[in-house]
Amino acid sequence: MEPTVHDAPDADRYEIRDGDRLLGLAAYQRRGETVVFTHTEIDPDSEGSGLGGTLVRAALDDVRGRGGSVVPQCSFVRGWIERHPEYGDLVARDS
Repeated sequence: MEPTVHDAPDADRYEIRDGDRLLGLAAYQRRGETVVFTHTEIDPDSEGSGLGGTLVRAALDDVRGRGGSVVPQCSFVRGWIERHPEYGDLVARDS
């Protein structure tokens, strides 16, 4: 099964799952249309598999689709955006 990413707003996070198994998460705080990413974590058994990048890309694509912006407080999200400058326009200018 291919891992899927979805927003879990009741838990304030995006999740990447393989069926019912949680493989990772990107925690956030919403401030209006701005999503502040505070922490990203991937299951230790899945580290190095690219799931973190898949998770962040899908989360940022979702924020973009909603017309929002992001504040990458989490070092993983910040580093991912730095390596993928096509997502730089999502960063809130007052962050």
